[in-house]
Amino acid sequence: MILRHKLLLAQMPLALALLLVGVVAVKTLRELGRAGQDILADNYRSVLAMQDIIEHLERLDSAALFVVAGERQRGLEQVAAHRAPLETTLRIQEGNITEPGEAEATRRLGEAWTGYRSQYERFLGLEPGAARGVYFEVLAPGFQAAREAARAILVLNQDAMVRKSEAQQRQSQRVNVLMGLAVVGALAGGLLASASLTQRALRPVGVLSGAVRRLGEGDLGTRAVVEGGDEIAGLARDFNAMAEALQRYQRSSLGELLQAQASAQAAIDSLPDLVVVFGVEGGVLNVNRAAEEALRLSMEGSGTLGQVAPEVREVLERVRAHVLGGKGPYLPTGYEEAVRLEAPEGARWLLPRGSPVYGEGGGVVGATVILQDVTRLRRFDELKNDLVATVAHEFRTPLTSLRMAIHLCVEEAAGPITEKQADLLHAAREDCERLQGIVDDLLDLSKLQSGREVLELRPVSTREVLEAALAPHRMAAEEKGVRLREALELEVEDAWVEADPERLQLVLSNLVANAVRHTPREGEVVVRARRDGEARIRFEVADTGEGIAPEHQARVFEKFYRVPGAGTGSAGLGLSIAQEIVQAHGGELGLTSEVGRGSTFGFSLPRSRRDEQG
Repeated sequence: MILRHKLLLAQMPLALALLLVGVVAVKTLRELGRAGQDILADNYRSVLAMQDIIEHLERLDSAALFVVAGERQRGLEQVAAHRAPLETTLRIQEGNITEPGEAEATRRLGEAWTGYRSQYERFLGLEPGAARGVYFEVLAPGFQAAREAARAILVLNQDAMVRKSEAQQRQSQRVNVLMGLAVVGALAGGLLASASLTQRALRPVGVLSGAVRRLGEGDLGTRAVVEGGDEIAGLARDFNAMAEALQRYQRSSLGELLQAQASAQAAIDSLPDLVVVFGVEGGVLNVNRAAEEALRLSMEGSGTLGQVAPEVREVLERVRAHVLGGKGPYLPTGYEEAVRLEAPEGARWLLPRGSPVYGEGGGVVGATVILQDVTRLRRFDELKNDLVATVAHEFRTPLTSLRMAIHLCVEEAAGPITEKQADLLHAAREDCERLQGIVDDLLDLSKLQSGREVLELRPVSTREVLEAALAPHRMAAEEKGVRLREALELEVEDAWVEADPERLQLVLSNLVANAVRHTPREGEVVVRARRDGEARIRFEVADTGEGIAPEHQARVFEKFYRVPGAGTGSAGLGLSIAQEIVQAHGGELGLTSEVGRGSTFGFSLPRSRRDEQG
């Protein structure tokens, strides 16, 4: 007899027991289902009807408030949308009286609705000036009375549903006891008979299970000895063949695999940067020695980021989410993304990078995050900024003297000059003024980057900021033939933002100057202010100039960078200063541009509490 027939015969007593239990269960569930349907049929329609009536009453009350607020047309539209459905639902309730006292409660609801409807019609016929008083004295009490009448019916039916449900629960408990006794009796007999037959049929399985366990423990020389011609004996022969093949494979490939794994681990351990490999579910799969020592990560534990410093953990999770979210490799935009990590030898600055790990099918199966140690590079950058600031500061005194000397010569304080000398002096004075502007910009940028510049935040009027930013450039725009205008959304005309007014004006003035400079004749520059969510206001400067190519857009905020072919006139510091000021306010200066269509620079600032109080 084959194993299938043996097992079927062994399960026959249990199958008969289950059949008996199934018959009892079907009969019991049919009775419980019929009781549940009674609850729904008696009360559920009334509950739904009362909920609809209450909602329609509240909508009618809201419509009355629209009328009081001066939006009469909107209120009338809402009245038309909810009065007819309410009356239809009321007629449904009048035809669905199922509980004692429900008929009287429904009659009270009908009377309350009739009174409220007549009051509502008189209210709609009043003049706007008298509507407010009538609403609070007459209409609002009528609304409350109608709603309370509807709630009384709702509570009555809900209580009835609870009572019926409790009765059904008690019946269910009795049925459960009977079912339990039937199941225990049927299964006890079936199990005893089935267990005896199954034990005889599956005794060879124990032999095969022991062999599998020993194979899992690494004993590739184990074999399963099972006599017979049934399926288990065949499975034992297949198992023995598999164990022999594994034994041969171990002798031929295991050493190479272990050596390859050890070489790969040694390669990442040799990297001085911190390397963390995440799985597709977000768990840590591997780390190198530098990450273990600096972040206190270990694969022998849970493989989570619980022991990592909060600042570093936030960066790791952000980069991991970026890569595993299918957004491709993560590349930092600059040193400002570096995160500080305290170490025994001193503070370290780590710059995050991320790249996906692809599987055989081409899908992302993990993410590798590298925290590059940029402590020395950041220090070099700080030294460079300090050097630039020092040089700019040292330029100030001789530059001031030079400007004063040129000014005195132009004014002929040291004697008369010729016309050609005057032209040369005027050109020299313009270059001195330009050089003075560059020096001032360098010093401002140095203060912002070092944190020495403290913003004086206070409420600032949006309209005043735009007007102050546009005023210095109107004459230059007119001379160039460029239209310069402001555009405020109606919701922000009288809005206030929390900002340093001088620094905010400097940002907008710089953006407007750039827009006018790069916009051709008959072009247009628009300075906009609009709402950005509930708590922020967005400022934008848009032009119709030549635009910026995509390959240059990521670099326009770098110091001294100028787009090739964009002409001269600036040192490439204005956008860097603007970006630093916006970031100091907690925002980010962004850019959208298309070649030949123009550019739009924008940033958002928080609204002032003055708006909330006003």
